[in-house]
Amino acid sequence: MPSLFTKIAKGEIPAYKLAEDADFLAFLDINPLAEGHTLVIPKKETDYIFDIGDHEYMALWKFAKKVALGIQKVIPCEKVGVAVIGLEVAHAHIHLVPINTIYDIDFKKPKLQLPAEKFQQIARDISNAIVL
Repeated sequence: MPSLFTKIAKGEIPAYKLAEDADFLAFLDINPLAEGHTLVIPKKETDYIFDIGDHEYMALWKFAKKVALGIQKVIPCEKVGVAVIGLEVAHAHIHLVPINTIYDIDFKKPKLQLPAEKFQQIARDISNAIVL
């Protein structure tokens, strides 16, 4: 059975997309730690990030870097933090989280509750700032 992220990549489930190419997709986390919290995935479903082939692995990080630079242009933050956990969804993904302190990327924190209009605005603004 395809993962939730595979369904998003195929357009079967809606998402607040920020950037996309033939191999990768970036979209807003709907349970964010911070405004602009983004997930970057390979479209090819692979459960464990270190099972991805070397070429695709490096291309995924290059794509994520471009997205992170776009996030940083739009969301006021010290840096864009990175986390790869890999337990919550069986599809490799990178979390990009705008941070000002090390505690901003604590996944035990309560998640933000944002209205759809706010997600749409953030997605539009970040998408416009990304240079692929």
